[in-house]
Amino acid sequence: MAFGRHARPEDDGFDDATVGTDSGVGDDELDGPFDIDDFDDPAAAAQARLDLGSVLIPMPEAGQVQVELTEGGVPSAVWVVTANGRFTVAAYAAPKSSALWREVASELSDSLRKDASEVRIEDGPWGREVVGAAPAGVVRFIGVDGYRWMIRCVVNGPQQTIDALSDEARQALADTVVRRGDTPLPVRTPLPVQLPEPMAEQLRVAAEQQAAAAQQAAQQQPQTPETQPVARRSEHGSAMQQLRTITGG
Repeated sequence: MAFGRHARPEDDGFDDATVGTDSGVGDDELDGPFDIDDFDDPAAAAQARLDLGSVLIPMPEAGQVQVELTEGGVPSAVWVVTANGRFTVAAYAAPKSSALWREVASELSDSLRKDASEVRIEDGPWGREVVGAAPAGVVRFIGVDGYRWMIRCVVNGPQQTIDALSDEARQALADTVVRRGDTPLPVRTPLPVQLPEPMAEQLRVAAEQQAAAAQQAAQQQPQTPETQPVARRSEHGSAMQQLRTITGG
């Protein structure tokens, strides 16, 4: 049985006391997100969750996955996409003795005021949530302080479905597991994202197909003394850029 180990909004520190045991406490009383060390069998944490290395996320019904890549092809974010919009859950290194989210939330609200037409702070299950509204849609930031980690959940969708999307994100967040690891890291360092091998293989195949298509297009391009062979870019950009588009970047 797992138990939640994170600071509540009113706490100055962390409560390492267990919440529930294998007898007498139902799952509806568990209070996540969870730490991987909260499980008697760490392998059980991967059951019914998408294992992304540093975070293990339950998938909503009919949810899909989009992967955001860096220029070097390294996964930087994984988005869960539903009919209402999309959200991503990421974990960061945090101090043992103090909460980090309140400070981050303040910085996010200041940053949003430069771009959003409306910025507000709302109370959520884990404390304050930062909401920014603009004509293009609404973004909501949900944070949770844990033991040496902090979770930041970004929820992004249209105004008409943002409430339903936020509920989907909170439900997933309440059952998310963080795999922090023992490596010392500076505060706010993003914990690495690692794709499951089947998903990583799909991305490799897509990248190879894009590269092959670009090479074929370059070979078919007429060559003249004034036009030297170059790597051709399609109207959608480079192969890596197209891959990011296909996978949600």
